[in-house]
Amino acid sequence: MAQRRGQQSFRGRPKRRKRTPDGPGGPSGARVVVEDTTPRSPVELPAQTTVGELAEILEMSNVDTIKALMRLGVMATINETVEFEVAAKVAASFNIGVLKPKDREESTAAIKVGVDEEMTDENSVARPPVVTVLGHVDHGKTTLLDAIRGAKVVDTEAGGITQSIGAYQVDKDGNRLTFIDTPGHAAFTQMRASGAQVTDIAVLVIAADDGVMPQTLEAIDHAKAAGVPIIVAINKIDAPGADIDRANAQLAEHEIIVESYGGDTVAVPVSALKGEGIDDLLESLLLVAEILELKANPGRPGIGVVIESHMDRSRGSVASVLVRSGTVRTGDNVVAGTFRGRIKSMTDGFGNVVTEAGPSTPIEVLGLNGVPAAGDQFDVVANDREARDLVTTRERLASKRKDTRAATTMAEVMRRVQQSGAKELLVVIKTGSHGSIDAVQRAVEQVSNDEVQVRVLSAASGAINESDILLASASNAMVMGFETNVEAGARRQADAEGITIRTYDIIYNLIDEVEDAARGLLEPERKVVVTGHANVLEVFSHGKREQIAGIRVTDGVLKRSGRMRVIRRGDEIFDGAITSMRHLKDSVRELTNNFEGGVKIDGFHEYQEGDVLEGYEIQVTRR
Repeated sequence: MAQRRGQQSFRGRPKRRKRTPDGPGGPSGARVVVEDTTPRSPVELPAQTTVGELAEILEMSNVDTIKALMRLGVMATINETVEFEVAAKVAASFNIGVLKPKDREESTAAIKVGVDEEMTDENSVARPPVVTVLGHVDHGKTTLLDAIRGAKVVDTEAGGITQSIGAYQVDKDGNRLTFIDTPGHAAFTQMRASGAQVTDIAVLVIAADDGVMPQTLEAIDHAKAAGVPIIVAINKIDAPGADIDRANAQLAEHEIIVESYGGDTVAVPVSALKGEGIDDLLESLLLVAEILELKANPGRPGIGVVIESHMDRSRGSVASVLVRSGTVRTGDNVVAGTFRGRIKSMTDGFGNVVTEAGPSTPIEVLGLNGVPAAGDQFDVVANDREARDLVTTRERLASKRKDTRAATTMAEVMRRVQQSGAKELLVVIKTGSHGSIDAVQRAVEQVSNDEVQVRVLSAASGAINESDILLASASNAMVMGFETNVEAGARRQADAEGITIRTYDIIYNLIDEVEDAARGLLEPERKVVVTGHANVLEVFSHGKREQIAGIRVTDGVLKRSGRMRVIRRGDEIFDGAITSMRHLKDSVRELTNNFEGGVKIDGFHEYQEGDVLEGYEIQVTRR
């Protein structure tokens, strides 16, 4: 149907028609249409938006928005994306103010679950502890979880090795516990690191007949780096050759002192196959959880961490998520990493369909438009537009991090540590022989002092591998090798993650570099050095308000780059930077003894004859 002449053909803000003062048609008798230029309240623009969305936000037509872009020299169609700066200019052309939203920072969901501002929130309630099971391959981690939750998974796995991360919630005497089963195979080291970062308590599984193995040490390193309490489950106590005392002694060698050895680490003997000791283990976990006083606010929008994800042919993207705080419901708009969507369905760790999930609950989510990575942030947002804005922000932040990771020099490492405000230097050490581990570790740790602590996250023998880089990346540490080499894969991963790798053949060079790095974390000494004095002989006006002090230097030197105190009758009345210094008509860098000149001090315009000006510098000395 044809549209009437004069009627708008777009959805948008209509233009108001005003009559001219000279009559309905103006001086010439013709009708004149004048756009309403009354300023509108500012609108909030995202960092990036399509032309169509921009028109909707500004309540203008698509045609007028595209024309405004063309006047700015930007040729864009309705579906093309424009940056905030361009969108702001378009809004200004329509006399519309804009507000730039602050980039929404990624949630802290990947940082240890339960340790956040909600611990003191009045709406927070107690939540179940999140327990991560770590240990060497084939030491019985999944079998132990089977005994806890009463299911069988090992039989369906290739070779008895866990192939994906599972998360389950169990009930013990009315108290819930959430378990995360991380893979024991070395190929899944990254998944293990992600698991350790989202946990409250780490259960370290050790086979009594096998003792501490290489991957056991990696698990200890990851748990220590995450700063979580460790409970040891000594499994296979009924196996031939089982020796609990040997396992405890081996743990003591790696600073895990169990209670029977006079330490504070709980060790529980268990037999996963026979179900022995399971109740004791659960009671120990609940006791530690009670001490931690874990809380979360179920009333806030849900936030969490992606544990594992994959693409299913029939169901699409499937993501296993651990809810950190708040509540997640079916139908919520969510963002996981740089992917977004609307939750179509949720299932719990036992495959049951659920409609909502509260704090510390593991769920499987359908509805994302992609496959997020393990450890990615998961957030419930208000609507699809907010989801797009959050994805855009995360992509931009990821791009910035990627750009900064290129620099892997020692100076870059120190810059990152200083920005974090930490006074702790973290180091991962690899040596060429097992016998030199203790010597190198002791030498490095002796660099520590009262102000800066040097902490060795991991010390082992062998070539520097990808697991070492992963641990260093998760902890913002540096990797040091002594009489060893670097695997090619580790070198590539270090370049991608921005991790510094240093190798040495002389231990004194290694110690010197650690000392230099630790020294760089110390606050530099700041010392005030008086350079000279001058008397104010005359005061000159400059402009309506400013004054210039005509001075003669009585001792030392006054430097343009320094600062100056104004002293009147023995009292300091002002302290500020020097904005101008002249001798006769020339601008000079300094005035020496007995020279006369003019000085202006930033922010001071009340000189009096007889005032004393004291010049000084702040000298910064590296300690």
